[in-house]
Amino acid sequence: MLAAATVLLVALVSLLITRVATIALTLTGMARDAARFQARSALSGTGFTTTEAEAVVSHPVRRRIVMTLMLLGSAGLVTTIATLILTFASADRAQALARLGVLIVALTGLLWLSRRAWVDRRLSALIARLLRRYTDLEAADYAQLLHIGGEWGVGEVAVREGDWLADTTLGDLRLREEGVVALGLELPGGEYLGAPSFETVVRPGATLVLYGRAERLAELDDRPGGAAGQQAHEQAVADARRSSQAERERAGT
Repeated sequence: MLAAATVLLVALVSLLITRVATIALTLTGMARDAARFQARSALSGTGFTTTEAEAVVSHPVRRRIVMTLMLLGSAGLVTTIATLILTFASADRAQALARLGVLIVALTGLLWLSRRAWVDRRLSALIARLLRRYTDLEAADYAQLLHIGGEWGVGEVAVREGDWLADTTLGDLRLREEGVVALGLELPGGEYLGAPSFETVVRPGATLVLYGRAERLAELDDRPGGAAGQQAHEQAVADARRSSQAERERAGT
């Protein structure tokens, strides 16, 4: 019974630590799912090699967070649990179980609190202040700033020969009129252009990084060239105008 309870205690502490680390990584611009995966990977020492892991290593703040997790996983957490076990071992069985039960209940309550929305907001704000105070980098939750989630998101659109997007400048595509913003462009040779200008030509083999409604990004990825593609663009512009007008009317009521 004591061994099983100890395992549960370790699991609860690990969950709390990864919860805080996930919020910290998210505030540096990582997607929440990727941040959660990297936090758990670092704490457990699994060491998966992924593109997200490369993004962590190349970012000073993320690297510091992950290094702390690795230290806790390999030494700090193990030492803490070992100390607790030795402390309980000095007591009789009934006392040890009672103390461990209190710890488990307390940690469970903390974990429950950490999953509340209002706690998440306050914890995120606290970690953001600490990052701004102790680092020289601006940490921002870009997913929150862009309202990513629900119908809005960031996606990649691969440009193929004959696509409506191909061999046209961003200015001529008039994507903004559809409610879509071009955040970046990866050229066929691998070079990346951040915040491309309206004069930038979109060539076949390039990849556009776009922000907009998810359904619109999916439609752009499949939009054909020629007259059919132009008709789809005009329809998308009309839809965007109607949606914008409806939002203004709701805001005015």
